[in-house]
Order: sequence, then structure tokens, then C-alpha cells
Amino acid sequence: MLRLARENPRWGYARIVGECRKLAVVVSATTVRRILRRHRLGPAPRHAGPSWVQLLRAQAAGTLAVDFFTVETVRLRRLYVLFVLEVERRRVHLAGITAHPTGDWVAQAARNLLMDLGERTDRFRFLVRDRDAKFSAGFDAVFAAAGVEVLRIPPRTPTANAYAERWVRTVRAECLDWILIVNRRHLNRVLTTYLAHYNTGQAAPRPQPRRAATRTRAGRSARAGTAP
Repeated sequence: MLRLARENPRWGYARIVGECRKLAVVVSATTVRRILRRHRLGPAPRHAGPSWVQLLRAQAAGTLAVDFFTVETVRLRRLYVLFVLEVERRRVHLAGITAHPTGDWVAQAARNLLMDLGERTDRFRFLVRDRDAKFSAGFDAVFAAAGVEVLRIPPRTPTANAYAERWVRTVRAECLDWILIVNRRHLNRVLTTYLAHYNTGQAAPRPQPRRAATRTRAGRSARAGTAP
């Protein structure tokens, strides 16, 4: 254990336990920690650099988040909704709706989105997505060709794509949980209408100019209790 720790200073307690098991030596991480401390060998150094949250906040202006969510129609047909969110502005783009999210369909949805963004595409550097198999290599290639680097979150960690996950919760609570969806066309109309409200309602409302009160002579006389 001491040799492994000295020759591999970046290994932590758990890694040394695993390497010992390969040599048929069964030992716990607590025992490894106690032995290393006795010989003044500390744990592996922590990774330097910003955390995932700090990275997203620092790069928010140039980051997109993408994800799927599903909607069940009244005919028990499952529809898949693909959306993209601008992290800094929280502006959401509806990329497409389909019952069969094939690799070709997802790649074409990515092309259509970049066309809609137009010159604004140059503002974005990163695209955050999960490891869903529906995101094909063609999907990543479309963004790579536009100069956008695709960042895949770790397995089974939806919180790493928290901005997209939070919006799914919002659209369900404020819209979809209150409506029975008939078909794809109906869902597209509902989401388009909701996004028109959502994307324009994020900014603080502008204060309305106050109108100067006008008082007529007759009104002043009436409030004073005298005849005009």
C-alpha cells in the first residue's frame, strides 16, 4: 500500500483498495487511510479548476442546454419534445416534436435550430446534453461544424443539466399538466403559444407612465360642495 501511494501520488484511498484487490489483498479504505496517515502520506490532491456549476455560470452567455421530455396524448401515444435553452437569457427554442426520434430526425432538428439562430450561433461555445442514445453522432457533428463544443454530463446525473431539467418542470406545472393533448399538431400549437409568453415574460415589466390628473372647474366645485 505504501509503495502504491508513493509511486502514484494522485491515487486516492478507494483506488488503492481496488488495486490491492487485483493482487488478492482485501483491505478497507479505512485501513488504507490509517496506514498512510501513520507514514505521513495524505489523500490524493483534489482536482484543480472550477466546479461544474462555476463553469456553467462563467460561460452562461455562450452555453446552450438541450434535452427531451415526453408527453402522452389522449390516445395514449407518446410524443417526444426536443428543446434548446439559452442558459444566460433562459430563452427556450422548440426544436421539434415527433413520435419517433431517430438519429436522422434529431440531426435535422439541430440543423433547423442553427438556421433559426442565424448569426447568433457565433455567440455560443458549448452545448450541454445528457447521454441519451437519441442524441446521435450526427447531432453532435452538426454543432461541431458550427463551432459549438458538445459537453456530455456524467451518467445518471440529471442535475448537471439543471437548467433544462428546471424548465421541463416549469412547462409541465404551468401548461401541460392543465391540458389534454390530442396529437402532435395540437402539442406544437400549445407549446408555441406558451413559449411566446414564456420568452417575452422573463424581463421585468416596464413601468407605465403616470397620467397627470386633470380637474375640471365643475369637478372642483362639486367636491367643495358649491354650485358651479
